[in-house]
Amino acid sequence: MIQPVQIGHQWIGPHQPCFVIAEAGVNHNGQMELAFQLIDAAVAAGADAIKFQAFITEELITPEAPKAGYQVETTGEPGSQYKMLKALELNGEQHRQLKEYCTAQGIIYLCTPYENASADLLAELDVAAYKIASTDTTNLPFLKYVAGKNRPVLLSTGMSTLSEVEQALAALRTGGLMHEIVLLHCTSEYPAPLAESNLRAMQTMTQAFALPVGFSDHTAGIGASPWAVALGACVIEKHFTLDRSLPGPDHRASLEPDELDQLVQTIRNVEAALGDGIKRPAPSELPNKPHMQKSLVARRAIPAGGQITAEDLTCKRPGFGLTPDWLERVVGQRAAHAIAANEIITLASIAWDVA
Repeated sequence: MIQPVQIGHQWIGPHQPCFVIAEAGVNHNGQMELAFQLIDAAVAAGADAIKFQAFITEELITPEAPKAGYQVETTGEPGSQYKMLKALELNGEQHRQLKEYCTAQGIIYLCTPYENASADLLAELDVAAYKIASTDTTNLPFLKYVAGKNRPVLLSTGMSTLSEVEQALAALRTGGLMHEIVLLHCTSEYPAPLAESNLRAMQTMTQAFALPVGFSDHTAGIGASPWAVALGACVIEKHFTLDRSLPGPDHRASLEPDELDQLVQTIRNVEAALGDGIKRPAPSELPNKPHMQKSLVARRAIPAGGQITAEDLTCKRPGFGLTPDWLERVVGQRAAHAIAANEIITLASIAWDVA
């Protein structure tokens, strides 16, 4: 049985509303005003949480590390990944301001730490949960360290095998985190090819680990996320930006505010359409039922007292009389009165032999 995980005031797991994370990431471009505007946009769209990234560039990356291929493509120039990220780094005071603003606006502040010092900062800020990026799925010492903070963890699993996910879970549990873990399936490309989404991997992880599983969606547009919800995703994380034309590594693979709003509404519509799984008539069907279903009807005239045969009966709309499953009980009985052709058979039509 999968145990739900509480993050802030919300529960994540089967039979709970999908937890939608608006991934701001570094799309603030190092500017607090943009960061506040991103929070406002996430609130307006109805997202449950907004997520930023906390890192100390010197601790995250070597000075000479080149940009990844997608970063070269999205920024339009090669060069140093270190220099690019340094310009996007937020300090502890800035993260505190963002968290306070999120609280005031009624949205959960989440953040991804990339090294121990940032994990410490988020613990000081009393973050509701840690989101661990796919880059650290195999960073077992870091996972143990984060687990020791005794907070829920959302673990992205891009670029990882099932065995590597199993090792990551073992590290978290060694660090003391036993159950408050949510796994996020992910394809770590920006944007990710739709054909490489492999959404069924969510079901594989659910079966393997009995934990809530969601989808960190890096595909273009909103299409893949609602499909993931239909397959059981408990969480959807999606990058968004105020404007895809802004400079920076992640804007191009992000939704704009109107698209984020559309995504949230589509997810809620999918949830409504999925229902609770109990097979029963929907309320909107009930008025139609007597008009659309069938009754036993006289195929031909039957005299009063006449014994009713199967040949005397047929089934036609409306369903105001005896339902067709009464056929065998009616055959052999006698008519209580003269029955006209096409007359609906009711209980009063039959002189019931109770002997």
